[in-house]
Amino acid sequence: MGNGMEFDIFFSISQTPDSTGYKPSEREMFSNFLDQAEKADDLGFGVGWVAQAHLSTEVQKSNANPVVPHYPGEVGLCTDFFQIAAAVMARTKRMEVGSAVMSILASGGPIAQAERVGAFLAIHGVNPDESRRLHIGFSAGRFEFMARPYGIVPRDPVEEAAWPVLRGQIFAEASEIFLRLLSGEVIDSSMIRETKLTRDNFRSDEDWRDVQESAVLEWGLSTSPDEVVIPRRYEFESIATIPKEWRRDLLNLVLGSHDTRLQVEVNKWRPVQVFNLSITPPDIIEATHERMRNCYHRDGGVWSRSMMPRTVMVFLNDEDGLSNLERSEHALEESKSSISTYWNALEGTIDPGKVEKAVDNAVIGNVDEVAQQLIERFHPDDRIMCWFDFFNHDNERVKRNMEAFMTKVVPLVNRGVER
Repeated sequence: MGNGMEFDIFFSISQTPDSTGYKPSEREMFSNFLDQAEKADDLGFGVGWVAQAHLSTEVQKSNANPVVPHYPGEVGLCTDFFQIAAAVMARTKRMEVGSAVMSILASGGPIAQAERVGAFLAIHGVNPDESRRLHIGFSAGRFEFMARPYGIVPRDPVEEAAWPVLRGQIFAEASEIFLRLLSGEVIDSSMIRETKLTRDNFRSDEDWRDVQESAVLEWGLSTSPDEVVIPRRYEFESIATIPKEWRRDLLNLVLGSHDTRLQVEVNKWRPVQVFNLSITPPDIIEATHERMRNCYHRDGGVWSRSMMPRTVMVFLNDEDGLSNLERSEHALEESKSSISTYWNALEGTIDPGKVEKAVDNAVIGNVDEVAQQLIERFHPDDRIMCWFDFFNHDNERVKRNMEAFMTKVVPLVNRGVER
């Protein structure tokens, strides 16, 4: 058994109209964020996870194949996690800070990102008594357009045919470079994994056949290959990142990927935990815990459930002057309007089925209802990443919700879990 449920907080810094249609300026967004971070620290949230974005989603709407063609404004304003982390650490006393999630394909790629981690922790750890960790959630990036300007594009027709699969392989290659540099190794590209594609990598025979045919044409082969070897994406002679003597005990790594093979592979290099969203089905959650118990790198100690933070949208209403029933009704209304706004932004339409599904995955209601939902839906040793600012720019209200959650909901959850 662990020590009971743990509670982190997620900050989206998403500059888009909320359910009332209000969109704050960038300055107001950052001001609200820092204010909420200080409040979260006072209330005792464990880790403040900051959503990271790369490049403008508003501008990409004019591209040939926009990924979120209808999204008004910016999915997120945090494009340099390390500067934001430094600002939060300077204003808080106990709360740790995490990226959710940083693309290691964008912003200069895995080598540049590894250097930034080391540089940050070298400064952060100057005081030998410093104990707050930096949590680096890393991924391939949510949207492909964010990595393309950094050269993550197909280099020939074979890569073009294999691209949906190949992008994941490039992320695996980048992950190995990133993790080995963070361990202080001297590496060159010949030491890094090769990408060999086989039928196993593809969802259908047809997808694999496209790649085989492309290889035959491109490389002048006489027969279809059983294996297609893709040249490495990153070519370099011996390198090591500087500074190198920073405190590794202040770093916690978390992989933002459902690729089961990769979850195992990254743990060959360093202890790497895993992110999971609130919408992940329970059987996948349990299978992931089982896998991680077996593969988690020994330097990280024994795997525990709290090593896989679970994102949960919190729609809590504990406003003054309302009965408990009214709070419950208002919370449901607030959740539906925020979630509808989100789906409309994402897809340009509102699918009632998707709204209902998202409502099912959120915790919604008055203090008692939210506590009850957490007890029923989560394991007593889970770590919950609470999302309060989901399509809500009312800073004072967000802070009241955070306070009601930590001072009223959490004590009920802890008591309920003990029962």
